[in-house]
Amino acid sequence: MNMEENHAQQEQGPGKKTRILLEWIEDLVAAVVLIAVVFTFLFRVITVTGTSMAPNYNDGDRVLVVNAFGEAQQGDVVVITNVLQEPIIKRVIATQGQTVGFDTETKSVLIDGQPVDETKFGLKNGITELPYSSLQVLEFPTVVPEGCVFVLGDNRGVSEDSRYRVVGMIDERNILGKAILKIFPF
Repeated sequence: MNMEENHAQQEQGPGKKTRILLEWIEDLVAAVVLIAVVFTFLFRVITVTGTSMAPNYNDGDRVLVVNAFGEAQQGDVVVITNVLQEPIIKRVIATQGQTVGFDTETKSVLIDGQPVDETKFGLKNGITELPYSSLQVLEFPTVVPEGCVFVLGDNRGVSEDSRYRVVGMIDERNILGKAILKIFPF
């Protein structure tokens, strides 16, 4: 038997099948590790709890959140931690240095004295009222401090958001990430 025949027999034997199986397992493990790293450090899937973001995000919706997205901008929907007992999802209305106020006649949010066009967020204009409880509400107009954002829920009547002292201005370090895609229901 020459060397070429011997090599051909070895390639067809049980060693080749084992090697192929080990390569598949190695590729599978690498894929699982890569997915775990991506979903730990770059993306997360969160489940919306409550109705404070209706009609855009409803109770039980699953949302893909990107962790590293840069500075929060007006209109971004963000997931916030370390404010209430559980993470909350809210819309950024104002960023550092902007003055937030409310027009009680038109029920509008004012940023630097100008009404916010909320139709660009999929909402109607004139949906925002100040809560009636003066003990737990911030005083307006107010300036958003450096490194903070002012957030509101899309369903303003039931949303615990930056209008309330218990939430207040959100330190950007407490923003877990930006909601980029509703993945369930489709």
